[in-house]
Amino acid sequence: MEPKKKIIETINLMKTYGDGDNEVIAVNSISITITEGEFVAIMGPSGSGKSTLMNILACLDRPTSGQYILNGEDVSHHSRTELARIRGRELGFVFQSFNLLPRMTAIENVMLPLMYRPDKPTTMQERKEMAMKVLTSVGLGARADHLPSELSGGQQQRVAIARVLINDPILILADEPTGNLDTKSSEEIMDMLHELHDRGRTIVMVTHEPEIAAHTERILHIRDGRLHSDEKNGHHYARRVLQPIDMQPQKI
Repeated sequence: MEPKKKIIETINLMKTYGDGDNEVIAVNSISITITEGEFVAIMGPSGSGKSTLMNILACLDRPTSGQYILNGEDVSHHSRTELARIRGRELGFVFQSFNLLPRMTAIENVMLPLMYRPDKPTTMQERKEMAMKVLTSVGLGARADHLPSELSGGQQQRVAIARVLINDPILILADEPTGNLDTKSSEEIMDMLHELHDRGRTIVMVTHEPEIAAHTERILHIRDGRLHSDEKNGHHYARRVLQPIDMQPQKI
């Protein structure tokens, strides 16, 4: 059997701030590999460096030294413009605070990434049809014309996931995706992430909650900027049986 494709590879990754006596090492010689189709949690106490690491993996920041190879491309020294291009084309983000534009409806929020993709459908009708298909796949077709303020927290996070799916990213990065949700909504969002993982999506999730990390198949523990442990998750999370939803990648 052929080895799985490497989506993330970091080699002696370093991120420092300041210099001399004021130097702070946020990420200290971290080397990790995450292959296609993995569901990985990054955990660590406040100030451990996990958020800095996540920012580098998300192409929101650049390492001070070391290498970050994303889907076979060394992006360590890319310009901010090049990193923005990669974020728009290859990465999908799910945030704790949803990051929906408040004056846009659910379907308009989902359509937004297509505005920055010249290779995607160019007519408004094509974009709307594509966004409606993805919204329907996450169970929100009937809420397409609602503003974020008219949706529950769980529904807003579903819109955010739909916005991710419309770009068919190679990597989904979730930063505390259940942090603002109640228990029931958290379970529903994790079920959706499991659905995506079951269909072959690569997901990296930052969380401080052990019960949320238990959903993943591998946990990276960061402490004092270093990779403290990298372990297979021994938990066997039994998902509730939900109505199947169509989350096939959106091919154009």
